[in-house]
Amino acid sequence: MNNIHPTAVISEKATLGDNIQIGPFCLVGSDVTLGDSVELVSHVVVEGVTSIGANTRIFPFASIGHQPQDLKFEGEISRLEIGCNNLIRENVTINPGTKGGGLLTKIGNNCLFMVGAHVAHDCMISDNVILVNNATLAGHVSVAEWAIIGGLSAVHQFVRIGRHAMVGGMSGVENDVIPYGSVMGNRAHLSSLNLVGLKRRDFSREVIHDLRKAYRLFFAPEGTLNERLDDVAELFSTNEPVMEIVNFIRTNSSRAICQPKLDDAA
Repeated sequence: MNNIHPTAVISEKATLGDNIQIGPFCLVGSDVTLGDSVELVSHVVVEGVTSIGANTRIFPFASIGHQPQDLKFEGEISRLEIGCNNLIRENVTINPGTKGGGLLTKIGNNCLFMVGAHVAHDCMISDNVILVNNATLAGHVSVAEWAIIGGLSAVHQFVRIGRHAMVGGMSGVENDVIPYGSVMGNRAHLSSLNLVGLKRRDFSREVIHDLRKAYRLFFAPEGTLNERLDDVAELFSTNEPVMEIVNFIRTNSSRAICQPKLDDAA
């Protein structure tokens, strides 16, 4: 049985699952789909062609699915897909896609969006991602599994954030962040591997040891980056995390790779 507060405004055309909780003064639009056991705590607005997966909980004054903040947006029908078991805290804003980005913004499962976080149009966010308070993603950003975007940080459009990466608080990220990397700074630089995250995720000491050796080779001063990539791929061909970084760097992107400062790479 669904529990809907009498002050909530729910379109008759909205699709509601079972055991849904909708608190005071929420608004749910006609093209919205809410999965089983979704909870809108209070004062939540969900609009547009938006689907929200089971067991997701959304806190007061979140705005989900309203049109993108993109001057090129012309009212085209676009979608926002949010997976299961997500926690979306107060004042979070998440926009749907645009014609220039495939008409889709997509969020995976088990993510946490803390107070004031923003996800712009056409972003692709994988599972188990955390956006800390007031972290902001510009359009077309992709964030892979287990990445953490620190508080008050801003990620430039079209940037890729790799798996298990860590963006330090108050960072401005304008280049791609390698998997397992940790970046920080006003214009973010690669500061190290995310060793704390690797240990928390139970990566073996051997894998971490190889990652550290590969990291030093990736950003050594000798040779070109492509030459160093070839050397690392040959030396660590059986280490999946290292090869993931190799393939990430080799993938075509509109952004450069975020690199260490010269004194950090030594």
